[in-house]
Amino acid sequence: MNYKEILSNYRGEVAGMLCDLVSFRSVNAEPLEGKPFGEEVHKAYAYMLERGERDGFDAFDADGYGGHIEWPGAVTDERGEIVEAADGTLGVAVHLDVVPAGDGWAQDPWEGTLSDDGNIYGRGTTDNKGAVAAVYYAMKSLKEAGHAPSKNIRLILGLDEEVEWVGMDKYFEQAGQPDFGFAPDADFPVINGEKGILVFEIAKKFEGSHEAGLHLRSVTGGSAVNMVPDGCRAVLAYDNPSNASKGKGGKTRGKGKGKQASMAAKESAARDKAFAFVKEAAAHNERTGARISCKGVGTALEVSAKGVSAHGSLPEKGVNAISVLMDFLSTLPIANESARDFVDFYCTHIGHETDGKGLGIAMSDGLSGALVVNIGMIALNREAAVLSVNVRYPVSKTGDGVYEVLMPAIDANGLGVVKESDKPPLYYSEDEPFVRTLMEVYRENTGDADSKPIVIGGGTYARSFPQAVAFGLRFPNEEDITHQKDENINLDSLMKAAHIYADAIYRLTR
Repeated sequence: MNYKEILSNYRGEVAGMLCDLVSFRSVNAEPLEGKPFGEEVHKAYAYMLERGERDGFDAFDADGYGGHIEWPGAVTDERGEIVEAADGTLGVAVHLDVVPAGDGWAQDPWEGTLSDDGNIYGRGTTDNKGAVAAVYYAMKSLKEAGHAPSKNIRLILGLDEEVEWVGMDKYFEQAGQPDFGFAPDADFPVINGEKGILVFEIAKKFEGSHEAGLHLRSVTGGSAVNMVPDGCRAVLAYDNPSNASKGKGGKTRGKGKGKQASMAAKESAARDKAFAFVKEAAAHNERTGARISCKGVGTALEVSAKGVSAHGSLPEKGVNAISVLMDFLSTLPIANESARDFVDFYCTHIGHETDGKGLGIAMSDGLSGALVVNIGMIALNREAAVLSVNVRYPVSKTGDGVYEVLMPAIDANGLGVVKESDKPPLYYSEDEPFVRTLMEVYRENTGDADSKPIVIGGGTYARSFPQAVAFGLRFPNEEDITHQKDENINLDSLMKAAHIYADAIYRLTR
């Protein structure tokens, strides 16, 4: 049998490997001895290395930071005899870590089961565990069919793609970089460009407040900077910080039962005043279509906002719960001035925009389109507020250029910026030979002669080594549900991608 027939017969095994991988809750967590990204990420990683060794591939581990499954190639003569070692390495870079599942799933996000509709549901099915299974069985089928690669074929297993990419750096320090390749972590036909990615914090330190009134005690929301947050929560209370229970001269009033009764009366009054704003939430929902809910927590009022999650590179496809909540908070008479100013800054300069216009950073180019902003997380308490921001900037721009036009709005509002990371853009011409080869493989397998290489806002491991682009896994016109609830992949679609990967590996290493 040829490799395409062998691969078709592995349909059940491809589904089984994906379901196994989904069962590992491989969200980056606290480091452990020999497991720098946590227990569950390491379990998924160990599973893949063991499978590779069992099937006759070479396995390499860079101290738990990442590794690869490799099929060594060689140069052969006309009789098929090896005359020298392989000249170069093809790298296919995938990742086993995932973003948190979030709430509201109709299916168990960690079960990984094939449903009656032919889809496999679970966190990571599209990003990026489905591709892991597809590429692995593409390699396995080629090997069993007797393909003799002229280059080493290396399935690189990344473990912290959703966060800081520290693992990939440490892996390359030990294993070296491949000469060329692709990352099956985006869209077909070929991603010949990726916008630059900035991650930074916008922070404000609060001054103490002595005003009586409705105080904003905390705001928390979001679980990853590259996800549109689908939930955000604030706690408010009505109190008098400077004179809550003190009499003339600063002495505490009342003793014993009298003091307790006085405190109880004050707490009741404070609760009643805070809860009066519940009606404001209902009116706000009716006026704006927002999903704001309120409930009492002791003498405080908890206000929650619901949004719709999406990938941070496509925030316009979601509804940012932080923006929903800040919009509502801006309608309330918040007493602590620093918190009130921060809310006003958010609504004036960010709001529901995703193009950065209010921050002064809106920009675009003809190759990749407009800059995109996602506010991924917020942490606000009595002392300070911090926003975690993810910016995707055009391929012809620079991270320093973004900061240069951002700072006037930051400085004018008494805020600070904490720079965290900058992944420079990636761009290759459509005429690059390896781009043309991948396009040919895609067209031969799909009959789609109309689709062209595209530039995306997402960031893949393709930008981590030379001569690499993203290639699949999602086909044109398929819904993008990456980082969303009920993430799933159709098994027929996954197998079609596996066949494309098998052909690509064959063409690039024959």
